[in-house]
Amino acid sequence: VLRGWPRSYTGFFADTEAFLMKNARVKLCLQAGPMNGNLLLEDCDPESDLQDWSWQGDSLVNHGTQSCLSALGAGTVQTSPCGSAGYTGWDCSNSLLSPLDSSRGYLVANRKGVALSNVQGLKAQWQDAADRSVCEEKAEQDRYFAAALASTHVYEHTAGSATLVLGMDQEELEELLWFFRREDASTWNYSVLALSFMAMTLGLILLAINIVRNRKRKIQMYKEAEQGAQQAELEAKQALMPVQEHSPPEPHEQEPAPQDQQAGDVTVQWKDGTITSLYTERSEDAM
Repeated sequence: VLRGWPRSYTGFFADTEAFLMKNARVKLCLQAGPMNGNLLLEDCDPESDLQDWSWQGDSLVNHGTQSCLSALGAGTVQTSPCGSAGYTGWDCSNSLLSPLDSSRGYLVANRKGVALSNVQGLKAQWQDAADRSVCEEKAEQDRYFAAALASTHVYEHTAGSATLVLGMDQEELEELLWFFRREDASTWNYSVLALSFMAMTLGLILLAINIVRNRKRKIQMYKEAEQGAQQAELEAKQALMPVQEHSPPEPHEQEPAPQDQQAGDVTVQWKDGTITSLYTERSEDAM
């Protein structure tokens, strides 16, 4: 891990990935003074460059002032030019920040701002906007740097050729490789978020259109079914009318038997309407 950066390189890191330093106890963010190097605790503002910090090796660099967080005598903490005599590197131990090569305590929040103290509670814990420890940010930076170094060792012959062409030594080339591997994925994340929102909106629109079309289709099918039922009923009525017109005539009323018919006589009524006695001859013989 690099133990500090020359001042001439601080401009290279102005656009690297930055994070807020929010105290876990007071919920305020560490802000650098624009002129005198003082440090303040203010409400967190992701748009403020004075609250943007990034790890450059063991240094905590403020993006607004391009100066480094440094520990001075008597537990005082402020910003100073990176690489100057008052410059201090920082170490992470159990998610706590402490100056390198010293036992002056940890970076804590107090009423006046920040200072060094042996307190290890929430006042000594610093987090980013996602409530992740700034020490995790440093660990992530170290992983990127280790990957960059591994890449330079694998392609050492290529790096040597590039060094000759660019007029840089190996250390400067490794620093630049580390810098260019620190990509800011914010633009990509916002683009994916916007595309996801557009896709969700389009899906909702298509769903609404499909619902409306299904409803219209059901209404049309209901109307067609109703018209078909009415048409079938009308055709059934028209089919019954000829049957009623050609129905056979009602049978003639049975003419009453003759008044002079005696008990036990059997009569027959023929199709032409005449009535005759079946046993007329026998009756006459009997007489």
